[in-house]
Amino acid sequence: MLLSIALILLTGMCAGFLCKKIHFPPLFGMIVAGIFLGPCVFNLIDVSILNISIQLRKIALIIILLRAGLKLNLSDLKKNGRAALLMCFLPATLEMIGMVTAAPLILGITRLEAAVMGAVVAAVSPAVVVPKMIKLIDEKRGTAKGIPQMILAGASVDDVFVIVMFSTFTSLAKGEGISLWKLAGVPLSIISGAGTGFLLGIALGVFWKKVHIRDTSKIIILICTALLMVAAEDKFSSIVPFASLIGVMISGLAIRMKNENLSARLSAKLDRLWVPAEIFLFVLVGASVEITSAADAGIKVVVLLAIVLVFRMFGVILCVAGTKLSAKERFFCTLAYMPKATVQAAIGGLPLAMGLGCGNIVLTVSVMAILITAPLGAFAMDLTYKSFLEEE
Repeated sequence: MLLSIALILLTGMCAGFLCKKIHFPPLFGMIVAGIFLGPCVFNLIDVSILNISIQLRKIALIIILLRAGLKLNLSDLKKNGRAALLMCFLPATLEMIGMVTAAPLILGITRLEAAVMGAVVAAVSPAVVVPKMIKLIDEKRGTAKGIPQMILAGASVDDVFVIVMFSTFTSLAKGEGISLWKLAGVPLSIISGAGTGFLLGIALGVFWKKVHIRDTSKIIILICTALLMVAAEDKFSSIVPFASLIGVMISGLAIRMKNENLSARLSAKLDRLWVPAEIFLFVLVGASVEITSAADAGIKVVVLLAIVLVFRMFGVILCVAGTKLSAKERFFCTLAYMPKATVQAAIGGLPLAMGLGCGNIVLTVSVMAILITAPLGAFAMDLTYKSFLEEE
């Protein structure tokens, strides 16, 4: 295991550095490094790490969302409140509609199988999007109009909505019917997750005001609180819908509301912690990619992904219609909502594990979605943000 950890960190860091030198997003190099280190190529990562890969990626995602919450300004988010709300579900909904429309014609699958596929592919990746938006907030690009804050909020809720839809469509595919409880769970999980995160964040802020401890200890407490929220979702979500990742981000926001100076110090420490966490996240995403599935994918899959991305972009344009954003700023929002990685790596293989007839093709399309949209979306954001977004 120790050798695997060293290989993940060193290879991922070197690959990211080389990509940065040639003006490619570092995450592209990390994903490629993971593919080569993973079981599909050289198989150099210990199986014990692969077995807990999902948990390790979730820890990295928690660090991202805590950073986002500590940097998120509620007053800035209010500038695009309606658009931020629509971003939570409208682009994903239109992408699923695009998949249900196009996939049966291109791949010859049923509309229900296309719906399952659409629910896998439609989720945006917070792992790619959130660090980019944090960078924009730090550089004060687009913050005057609340653009990164709007995308941060939308991307965090988007995954909850898509995963519930995935659960609904797979239940239908297995002949179990639609569960109204699961559909009602979307708003309930968002409200319960946000409420719990807010209360915990306020409680921590009050506690730290009375009990003086080092910022490093505060970071440990904050991360453990977030881990407990995620563990609570895993254990009790079948009883009470609970979106823990939204709660994680909101807890950071609550701490910022309570003490802005403290949130800045904690955010700086999390920025340093993100350096190794980012490498682990994207190398393990690459290691989870079934490269044989990608090799089997033909031009049809690429065409299908291009079509559904157009549907998604149209959804983003509808979300920002009527706002004060310029044409360039609106186009940037469509690019920022393109990347896919974490959700597809987590659930792309589930239909196959469930024994669904569309399992193989869903896995193939989800793998191609990661390989195409994650680096392409990151590259597009890096290439355009300085010219498309105003500096505050």
